[in-house]
Amino acid sequence: MTIQDNIQPLNINGLKGRMLVLPSKKTDNKDILLLYGHHASIERMAGIAEDLHQYGAVTMPDFPGFGGMDSFYKIGMKPTLDNLADYLASFIKLRYKNKKITIVAMSFGFVVATRMLQKHPKLVSKVDVLVSVVGFCHRDDFVFSRKRYLFYRSLASVFSRKLPALFFRYVVLSPIVLRTAYSKTHNAKNKFKNLTKEEANKAMNFEIHLWHCNEVRTYMDTTISMLTLDNCSKQVKMPVHHVSVNADQYFNNQIVEQHMHVVFSDFIEHKAVMDNHAPSIIANKEASSGLMPQSLRNVLSRS
Repeated sequence: MTIQDNIQPLNINGLKGRMLVLPSKKTDNKDILLLYGHHASIERMAGIAEDLHQYGAVTMPDFPGFGGMDSFYKIGMKPTLDNLADYLASFIKLRYKNKKITIVAMSFGFVVATRMLQKHPKLVSKVDVLVSVVGFCHRDDFVFSRKRYLFYRSLASVFSRKLPALFFRYVVLSPIVLRTAYSKTHNAKNKFKNLTKEEANKAMNFEIHLWHCNEVRTYMDTTISMLTLDNCSKQVKMPVHHVSVNADQYFNNQIVEQHMHVVFSDFIEHKAVMDNHAPSIIANKEASSGLMPQSLRNVLSRS
């Protein structure tokens, strides 16, 4: 059975998307809610989902505007962090009802999960383990230079508007432009640096898929949300298990820790041995396994 065989339709609040459901082989195993990050999809995180499946049932839903799911704009709403948090709360209430869950949230997915727990504190008691995988809580966690920060902020602001977003989708994101220009960008160089020629070509094909399945205005709006983020104004009364990567090109791990201490009642760090913020976008289960340190696996096994 393939990953595609385990993808089910998702219809919530008038928005249609998908969710990956890997059922547990044991009736007493845990329920793991896996949340992907920015510039992602179910297929992007499939290897990580398969790796986590050994610890219980894994469910990974789309976010509105990501992975091909309808965006909030379809129902007259904006993809604000608060709206994404409310969507996630609705999904948890509908999907899990009286069940306890383990949340494993990647990068931006952790940002949404944190805001959800802050806005819906009654859901805190449903979460037995909260895992941040290279997640963050505040805009100051980024390691970008001031120049790069302003560039990203300005670009996102322009293309979050309707007409510029259409231009971006059908001109900038055309396959020929992406193949010609994207591999030369700062982020792509980090992603492709350790890949063979064959792997790089496969990764480029998948990059095109990701850029096309993530709705442009949602992508840009959520980029602004990340670059202006402050999730430190309200505490979440539970510990967080945080996976850090020393070679993370996006975040300062020391500052991330400081902010997580502000938000959560306890902070437990697990250091992953990776050469990038995340596994390659074409990473399978084996290649993704390095993102889950043994210390975290011990927690998932016994909790």
